[in-house]
Amino acid sequence: MSEISKEQQEKINRLQLLEQSRQTINIQKQNFQIKLIEVESALKEIEKTEEAYKIVGAVMVKKDKTELKRELEEEKEKLNLRIKNIEKQEETIKNKMKSLQEEILKK
Repeated sequence: MSEISKEQQEKINRLQLLEQSRQTINIQKQNFQIKLIEVESALKEIEKTEEAYKIVGAVMVKKDKTELKRELEEEKEKLNLRIKNIEKQEETIKNKMKSLQEEILKK
């Protein structure tokens, strides 16, 4: 069996770093998806009630229903944008990983 060249070892190390980045990005994506589900759930609940409240720190404050709905819609848009950006990053990393894996396997 031949030894792994320094160049090959560096590629393997880069591949490991890319995998760690992919995992970190995946965790971020999951967190944003959870927040998005919470916002969507809050929007559904607002439609069912006459009064709306917002939790600020440890206090629940009565808030105008229309205003709160607008805030939640804005938050939903931001979360969707973040998820799309993360998905693009994820795709870029996957492509880099695939390319690097092919290079490693060629030798």
